[in-house]
Amino acid sequence: MSARMPAAVAGSRWVPPAAKPPLSSRMMRATWRGLPAKRHEVGWEPGLAVPSAEGGPLITDHYYPRAAGDFPTLLVRSPYGRGLPWSPLYGLLFAEQGFHVVLQSCRGTGGSAGAFAPWRNEAADGRATVAWLRERPWFDGRLGTVGPSYLGHVQWALALDPPPELKAMVVQVGLHDPHAFFHGDGVLQLENALVSGVGMTYQHRGTAIFLKALLRLRRRVREIATAQPPYEPYTSGLGSETAWLDDVLTRSDADDPYWEGTSVGEAAERLRVPTGLITGWYDALADQSFEQYDRLRAAGCETALLVGPWTHTSAFQQGLPVVFQESLAWLRAHLNADPADLRPTRVRVHVGGEDTWRDLDEWPSDPATTSWYPTPDGQLAQQNPTGSDSGSGSDSGSAPLASFRYDPADPTPSLGGPLLSRGAGPRDNSTLEARDDVLTFTTPPLTEAVDILGPVTARLTVSTGSGHPYLFARLCDVDPRGRSRNICDGLALLQAAQGESEQVGVAMGAAAHRFAVGHRIRWQISGGAHPRYVSAPGTDIACAPVRITLHTDSALLLPHNSRLT
Repeated sequence: MSARMPAAVAGSRWVPPAAKPPLSSRMMRATWRGLPAKRHEVGWEPGLAVPSAEGGPLITDHYYPRAAGDFPTLLVRSPYGRGLPWSPLYGLLFAEQGFHVVLQSCRGTGGSAGAFAPWRNEAADGRATVAWLRERPWFDGRLGTVGPSYLGHVQWALALDPPPELKAMVVQVGLHDPHAFFHGDGVLQLENALVSGVGMTYQHRGTAIFLKALLRLRRRVREIATAQPPYEPYTSGLGSETAWLDDVLTRSDADDPYWEGTSVGEAAERLRVPTGLITGWYDALADQSFEQYDRLRAAGCETALLVGPWTHTSAFQQGLPVVFQESLAWLRAHLNADPADLRPTRVRVHVGGEDTWRDLDEWPSDPATTSWYPTPDGQLAQQNPTGSDSGSGSDSGSAPLASFRYDPADPTPSLGGPLLSRGAGPRDNSTLEARDDVLTFTTPPLTEAVDILGPVTARLTVSTGSGHPYLFARLCDVDPRGRSRNICDGLALLQAAQGESEQVGVAMGAAAHRFAVGHRIRWQISGGAHPRYVSAPGTDIACAPVRITLHTDSALLLPHNSRLT
């Protein structure tokens, strides 16, 4: 008996089935370039019935190397089905590199029994699946997990009480806190919520059905976002009613009982399982990846962070060679005791503006910052023209600087950024910035490059004519041709009464970027980004237009860090 072989299966003999993986999966795999050479032919054992925590079958496919010897096992649990792209992306790619891959449909999806209740049953069903694995003759006691998005949430759920066999995790563009994703900063992220609804409702039913549903939503998303009562016609965009999405759209309070137990981020605070993290600067879950990294580091857990120039989906398109090789290196290091391909530093980031990668010893969670101030003539300067201290937290020296009118009936549109939809990523903002409801403050062409690395924030003093509108802030890089490309952004909810000014902080995400010589730094300010966010607070989207006035003691805080130079 192998020293790693679970005692329960000592002496068992497993005869691998002769079936090949699905033809569609093999054809998709054949189109991918830039990946490591295949080490093994792959076999396929489809349709296994694994008992859930409640006893009903969880339908599971098993991919394996067609070779003699012991191989570690990867558990991939998903609500999105077991076909394309998951079969080639996880089943084939990792099995051909020397792993058993267990690809399982979550409860109530992909033929698995029960009702799908997002974020509710993953910890229990994950433990039940590990118990089943212990009885497999091919399971040698070495277990890893890997996967993106919701597949990241199921990994964190298992890590709340990790089984002793779990030796490594790779969380790719992964989720741990659903409420923070849907209602970050107290504002409903409407477009991402609707796209999530389509994904979890249709993707496990097959690629053609899923794509048709996405197209239907794209045609109806603005109608859904502007409906009165709010979201009433969302079923026409999704094609069916989805009870859990009703709750997501209407339950904004983090203390609402609906959200109890859905966040599994606390797992990172006591975890000892080596965990690799992968995200992109335009990933809709990037903030959660940075939070996971900070928690793991504080707990003393071995971890590494990779941040690429990707959106939530392009990480597995343009970024696939890098993402796969990073994941493979981490899993080999911790499941096979083979660290040969691990990178030498804990953090690697892609630097925008120069299209290069930088290795860092640490992620600068609280970097030194430089302040940039808006001026009455629309410029962005490093010297405050009023001489006041924008960080004082008081209104001393504050005076109106510029204003704009925001109309919820004609809301400022969203453009690019960290979305789940195909419109995500960097876009030319020039047309958006020509609108009357968008303020911009821009530096002259730079004579020296400006490098930033870390979280970007803004402090703004504003007053409003009525209501409680949002404030959206975005950082852009303007090239010599005048194209203004978004780097990062954020939104905050204003609370001051009519006519009163208030100072509000806006977390604008994180960035690693070089503003090159001849380029300009631009700070963009508006009252929202629709339909990425709902157009007005609360449930009354038909509220009156509001005038928003920016005051002089406002500042954009850019994280300056010499490690990019």
